[in-house]
Amino acid sequence: MTTAPVSEVIEEVLPPYEGITAASVRVVRFAAEAQQALAVLMATDVIGFDTESKPTFNKGELSDGPHLIQLAADDVVFLFPVGRFVGQLASLAVLRTVLESPRILKVGFGLSDDLKRLAKKLGIDLVQVVDLSRALRQDSRNDVGAKSAVARFFGQRLRKSKKTSTSNWAQFPLTERQILYAADDAQVALRIYRLWQKSV
Repeated sequence: MTTAPVSEVIEEVLPPYEGITAASVRVVRFAAEAQQALAVLMATDVIGFDTESKPTFNKGELSDGPHLIQLAADDVVFLFPVGRFVGQLASLAVLRTVLESPRILKVGFGLSDDLKRLAKKLGIDLVQVVDLSRALRQDSRNDVGAKSAVARFFGQRLRKSKKTSTSNWAQFPLTERQILYAADDAQVALRIYRLWQKSV
């Protein structure tokens, strides 16, 4: 019989992390929406960042992601579907401006693959990046995941649905569950970064 690590047992009894509401999420589809996102994102000093890609299940199959890029300000999260809308050129210009800006810090969890995919697919090379998985390590070589960080900083349990995380991120429209999952991934990183900076 196997038992779960003590940390996982403790996390399970914590109150749930409420997360973002649908009213605070914007799916960017048109050029005007991209410009609105640009104005908000360029006015902040730090953004939460993440991407989602359609999973691959067959041996040798390579992902052509990212299919969704999430950028979070303190009060709103912008979701940029890749390659689907008439405003795609405007969206890519906004993404490049924000993500390559040396003035804006980008924070997230486990960003190695995200950075590689963005560079390969869209030619976007991020600067000023903090991978919280590594930055939040204490006396451990193990990376810190978003669930552990939420338990540590908020005393709450971050619910991560495997069904949603492995869903088809290349589809449109995204389901409400996908939208909230993706938005939470980006915003929780920003919220944790803000708290972490206050504690150091």
